[in-house]
Amino acid sequence: MVILDTSRQLPAALEAVAKRIVAALQMEAERFTATGAAPRIELAAVQFTQVVDPANQLPGYEGIWRNARKDRCGAITFNSDGSFFAEYDIFCPHPRDGRWFVEMVTAWGNVDSISSEATLIPAL
Repeated sequence: MVILDTSRQLPAALEAVAKRIVAALQMEAERFTATGAAPRIELAAVQFTQVVDPANQLPGYEGIWRNARKDRCGAITFNSDGSFFAEYDIFCPHPRDGRWFVEMVTAWGNVDSISSEATLIPAL
């Protein structure tokens, strides 16, 4: 993707979808962390960049969440066709099954449909 603009603003229609995506990520994070241990996933913390999709030359947006140390801890991409993908790092033991470790929560879909899930890896 080619970067066009580094403003933090999304078009109003995408901002409404982004709020729903963040809510889906937050719900998954709360399901897969110990009570009260879920990170606070906030739309206001995302730094968006307008980009150009090299496949069709249409605009899209990429956003990055960073933690207090400025490490990337999540991302959200709005594609030019209206689809999106988002992820947010969790890195914690599964709250109910010690065989698993929760790596991240993800969300994907489009304006009409949002799906989400946690990515689990075997605990050592």
